[in-house]
Formats: sequence, C-alpha cells, structure tokens
Amino acid sequence: MSEDPTPPTAPAAPAGSATPVGPAISAAPAGAAGPVPVDRAAGRRMYDDFLAAHPEVPRRDDTEVICFGDTPAAADEILGFIVTGAKRATATLVAGYHASGDPFPPLGAYWVCCDGAGVPRAVLWTTELRLGPFHSVDARFAWDEGEYDRTLATWVDGHRAAYERQCARLGIEFSEDLEICFERFTLVWPPDLAD
Repeated sequence: MSEDPTPPTAPAAPAGSATPVGPAISAAPAGAAGPVPVDRAAGRRMYDDFLAAHPEVPRRDDTEVICFGDTPAAADEILGFIVTGAKRATATLVAGYHASGDPFPPLGAYWVCCDGAGVPRAVLWTTELRLGPFHSVDARFAWDEGEYDRTLATWVDGHRAAYERQCARLGIEFSEDLEICFERFTLVWPPDLAD
C-alpha cells in the first residue's frame, strides 16, 4: 500500500498511547511490500494461525503481506490506529494500481499488516470496496479511516497532499476527479485485537 500522504501537522499521541507519531494517511495497493521489507514467511504463518482457529474460513491464495505508509515510522503509526480500533478504512489512488500493475484488492480478501520493522501484527479482512472520484469521499469514510481528528477536512487536506506527491511521481496531474479505491476492513487476528 504505497501512498505517501503526510498531513499538514501530526498531533502528538496522547500520554500512554501506543501510537507512534509521524506521517500517516496511507495505503498501498495489494501486492506492494510497503516502506520496509516485510517478513512474508512470518506473515503467512500468522495467516495460517488465523485459519487454524477459524476452520470455517476458506483459504485464499491471494493473501498479501503488506505495510502501510511510506516510512517505517508511518507504518508503525498507521498500525497503531488499526490496533486501537480507530482505523477501519483506507483509500488508494487508482492510478497507483495501474502504474504498478497490481490488481485491485478483492472483496473478502485477507491481508496481513506489518509494523515498520516488517513484522506481521494483524490479519485484516476487506469488507467493502468502492471506486469513486476523490471528491466523493464523505465524513463517514473520513471518520472510519481513523487518523488524527478523523474529520473530513483533515482527510481531504492530508490525502490531497499525498495524492499530489504520488501523481508527481507518476507523471500525472492531480485532480479531484481522479478515481480512488475506498476500502473498509475489519481486524480479525490476533484474537485479543479482533473486532
């Protein structure tokens, strides 16, 4: 998941919070390793542990092992939003999928999310996908993405900056009409963190 969105200012984490502070508002397309090398073998073992505890869940061969963010610090911060329960959505620039040749995440996909050191920490399950223009995001989605103050204004500012940087790297111009893959997910493993 490879966007590079950095909000205008990142508020400090509350005292006692396990959430590191750094750039966030980030996702990478399915198949992307993320900002650091991930331990794919350990990720597959985590997925196998999840399946062993849930025999009713059919095995999927398209399970990815990924990091969010564009730096190890961002990966840790975003993972913090996930494990605390705040983040249950992500948004990825469709042009990024096209440029990388990666497929869109399938509905019902399971994926393993790693920390900034590439260590698997959670299994996520895609529950909703929607393609739409940047300007179609709403306050509910911004809230579900779960980063910073969770407002639509913060989402728009942070993602616009991120997508402008990504578009520059892709050699295209940012527009609010560009398509975004809006994705919702649940955390299903480990059991002590599962929704």
